[in-house]
Amino acid sequence: MDNQPNNPLHGITLEKLLTQLVDYYGWDELGRQVDIRCFNWEPSIKSSLKFLRKTPWAREKVEALYMLTDFEEQP
Repeated sequence: MDNQPNNPLHGITLEKLLTQLVDYYGWDELGRQVDIRCFNWEPSIKSSLKFLRKTPWAREKVEALYMLTDFEEQP
C-alpha cells in the first residue's frame, strides 16, 4: 500500500536527490541556487546529507530545487 500517493519525492532518497543535483549543477552552481555553507565550503555528499537531515528549512529548499529542475535539459 502506498502511504504517500501525492508526494512526488516518495521513493527518492535524500542521497539520490542530492547526487542528481550535484551531477546536474555542480557544487558551485548548487551553492548559488541554495546558499548554504555545506554547498559552498568544502562540499561533500556526506557532510551535506548530515546537515540536510538535521535542518528542515535547508532540506525543503533543496527538495524544491529538485522539483523545479528539468533533468532532461542541460544547465
